[in-house]
Parts: sequence; C-alpha cells; structure tokens
Amino acid sequence: MPTLFRFLFICALIAGVIYGSMVALVTFVDPVERDVTIRIPSERINKAR
Repeated sequence: MPTLFRFLFICALIAGVIYGSMVALVTFVDPVERDVTIRIPSERINKAR
C-alpha cells in the first residue's frame, strides 16, 4: 500500500506543477497584438461562372 500512496503523491505533484505553470503563464505573459494581412488572389474572389 505505501507504493500506491507514493505513486498517487507523485502524480499529484506532477499535476500541481503543470497547473502552477499554466497559472503562471496566464498571469505573467501578455499577448502582443499585431495586424494580420492576408492577400487573396483576385481569381479566388472573381470566379468565372
């Protein structure tokens, strides 16, 4: 039974580290806004019918 507790403790520790890193990313990283320009060829817009 002690190995089961050790396994669960390690799994909980790994999950806590992942959760903590996600919280840190959300808290400390700000996304950079920038303009995006996509060029569409006129052949795709004005299709011959």
